[in-house]
Amino acid sequence: MAPDTSAARPAGAPDASGWHFTSDVSAFLARAEEFLGSRPDLHTVHLTVTRQLRQRGAPAYGDVPPFLGHLTRADGSVAAALLHTPPYALRTTRLTAAETESLAARLHDLGHPFSAFAAERETAQAFTAAWERRTGTPGTLRDLERLYRLDELTVPAPAPAGRARVAGPADRELLIRWHDGFVADAGVQGARNSADWADFRLSYGGVTLWEIPDGTPVSMAGVTPTVAGQARIAPVYTPPRLRGRGYAGAVTAEVSRAALARGVGRVLLVTDLANPTSNALYRRIGYRPVADWAVYGFGEAA
Repeated sequence: MAPDTSAARPAGAPDASGWHFTSDVSAFLARAEEFLGSRPDLHTVHLTVTRQLRQRGAPAYGDVPPFLGHLTRADGSVAAALLHTPPYALRTTRLTAAETESLAARLHDLGHPFSAFAAERETAQAFTAAWERRTGTPGTLRDLERLYRLDELTVPAPAPAGRARVAGPADRELLIRWHDGFVADAGVQGARNSADWADFRLSYGGVTLWEIPDGTPVSMAGVTPTVAGQARIAPVYTPPRLRGRGYAGAVTAEVSRAALARGVGRVLLVTDLANPTSNALYRRIGYRPVADWAVYGFGEAA
């Protein structure tokens, strides 16, 4: 369990390195929200996760309290931020070499447990090396991801027969099955309970289905709530027996179009770089690369 560092010092109080740690999301955002909003595309995960923590409370991602932190410069401005909602990876914004070393030192001194670390690729590589030097524990590359931002939407043509529609309560069991399928296919570790995921997405119309002319759903694309003027398309899933027919491209384009029509300023998505098919598809639709992220695993909780 993450240590409650707020018990040892006031929420958000700094340690000697300039890192501030807390489990209080309001205290964290009071200091770090402006920084996160300075590059909302790069900080999309931090923004969406902390929005859920603020709206739904600390148990939004599990029983273990969130572990949040930000790094202050000498002038008091925020230089970096981190979040950890176990069992997901501890994730940071971009860090310099010196900031990476200071974070590894502080996490080691705190004894904070984590089994994976995620950040932009260079930061993740540097932290993994720093952690191994400090602890002797090597990291293993678990995932390489690419963050995309929609430039100019290009709807695939010809489109497959059928239409898009927003999923409703009657689709709940389908969404649960398909989310289970997505998690299994993607190898997501510590994924959110599929029933909870479906209920949350249905609460705001966060999943769109593509259905063929007889009304049978054949593919889905989700979208996160809009935060800081942007939304992220996730997940996109087509059952294996229905792939290769253009359904994923059609439903992704429709979700992207609908987000733009609602006034979303930036539409993002994240892909697994090990899947060339999906990366090529999203580029054809009009998504352009922003950054590459890496996830390193450290076996059992470090």
